[in-house]
Amino acid sequence: MTTKDVGRAARRGPYAKSEERRRTILDAAHEVFAAHGYRGGSLQGVADRVGLSQTSLLHYFPSKRDLLMAVLERRDEITGGAFPDDMEEGLVDSVIRTALFNENIPGVVELYIVLCAESVTDSHPGRVYFTERFERLRKSYALRFAELAAQGRLRPGVDPELAAMSLVALWDGLQTQWLLAPDEVDVVKGLRGYFNLVVLPDPEPSSAWEG
Repeated sequence: MTTKDVGRAARRGPYAKSEERRRTILDAAHEVFAAHGYRGGSLQGVADRVGLSQTSLLHYFPSKRDLLMAVLERRDEITGGAFPDDMEEGLVDSVIRTALFNENIPGVVELYIVLCAESVTDSHPGRVYFTERFERLRKSYALRFAELAAQGRLRPGVDPELAAMSLVALWDGLQTQWLLAPDEVDVVKGLRGYFNLVVLPDPEPSSAWEG
């Protein structure tokens, strides 16, 4: 190892430690916000979980709002893990894969549902995030439903934009019910039922997510 390599390693040491601490704080904040929401969750509660003072926590995240936005960004990274970079799937398969993936990551669904509902309150810092997210999902799903229509696989009378809006609403509603009654509500089964109503069967099915 050269002198230059030693210097690089020395610089990476503190950086790696700082990134590890940051990730630990994000994990703790995820738990706090999932359990208590943004309004009810406190910076002190997060700091206590990681053994820091609130002042030390603010060294990593200057404000509670900054921490919230970082947690939402981290959540998107986690849920994005359902798809390898080179994976291409149809709409039905991608939705089912994501739903199954999310159910098996502790706190991901809870965080989303709690903060999404809370974001409609006055001056909530997550309002823009969720507004833009819903708009993006509606447009994306509408395009995917339109592709199915062009392939002759959308049932007659189904409007792609309405189907997209309904899918977003159904998925969120199913997840909320699942949180309240996990033994009674099957999110994936509900989503499959919806797709059966609006999408015609693929003449050459290749999905591993059917059943």
